[in-house]
Amino acid sequence: MKTRLLGGIAALLVAIIGTVLLVTYVQNADKRALAGTETESIYVVQKTIPAGASAETVAGSVTTKSVPKLAVAQNSVTDLASLGSKVTAVTLMPGEQLLSSRMVEENAFLGPSRVQVPAGLQEITLKLPIERVAGGVLKAGDTVGVFLSLEQASDKQSGAKVSKTQLTFHKVLVTAAQFSDGAATQTGTPDTTSGSSQVSSTSSSNAQGDGNYLITLARNSPDAARIVFAAEFGKIYLSKEPGDALESGTGAVDTAGLFR
Repeated sequence: MKTRLLGGIAALLVAIIGTVLLVTYVQNADKRALAGTETESIYVVQKTIPAGASAETVAGSVTTKSVPKLAVAQNSVTDLASLGSKVTAVTLMPGEQLLSSRMVEENAFLGPSRVQVPAGLQEITLKLPIERVAGGVLKAGDTVGVFLSLEQASDKQSGAKVSKTQLTFHKVLVTAAQFSDGAATQTGTPDTTSGSSQVSSTSSSNAQGDGNYLITLARNSPDAARIVFAAEFGKIYLSKEPGDALESGTGAVDTAGLFR
C-alpha cells in the first residue's frame, strides 16, 4: 500500500516538474527564435481600439513586443508620449503595429469614411476596377502596395516591346475609398459587445455605378507624379499591405525574368 502511495506521489511530482519545464520552454521560445537577430521593441495592438479613441485609450490597449528590425513598419510608434492629444483615425485591430500614420489630431478626425492626410503629403485619386483594389475591400485608413506596369518602347535589337511591373511604393495610406458615384464603400463599426470590429457597406450594389472604385492615396509630390504617369500611360494594381507586411523582392519583373 505504501509502495503504491509513494509511486503515485512520485508520478505526481514528475508530472508537475514536466509541466513547469514545458511552460518555461514555451515562454522562452520567442527569445530563442530571435537569438542572433537584431530586434526592436514596438507597440502592438492588444485589443480592438475604435476610431476616434484618445491616446490614453490607445496606451491602455497596446503592449510592447520585440520583433526583427526588418519587420518594423516605417511609421511605427516608439514613444506613446509622442501621440499627445491625437486620436485614432480608424479602428485598430489586435495584432497590428501601432502606426503614427493612423493617428490624427482630434479636430481633424473625419469619421470612418475618410482620414486626414499626413502633413507634407498630398492626395491623388485613382479610378480602378474591383480586381485592382484587392476585391473592393479597401477602406479609409488602410495601407496599400502600389504596383506600376508600363509597356516601354521597342527594344532596338529585337524590335519587340518590353513590359515591366514593379511593386514601387509600400504601405501607402488610403485616405478615402469610394464607389464611382462618390459614396463611401465601407465603414468600420466597432462592436463593443464582442470586442471586435465589423465592416459594413454603406451603399447597395446599385450605388457602385460603373463598377469602378475611387481610391484616394496620400503621397509626396515626386511619388504622386510617378503614380499619375503610370495611370496615364500604363496600369496600376493596389494590394492591401498592412503595417507588418514584409517589403522584400520588389525588383522590376519583365518577360525575361518572369519564370526565373
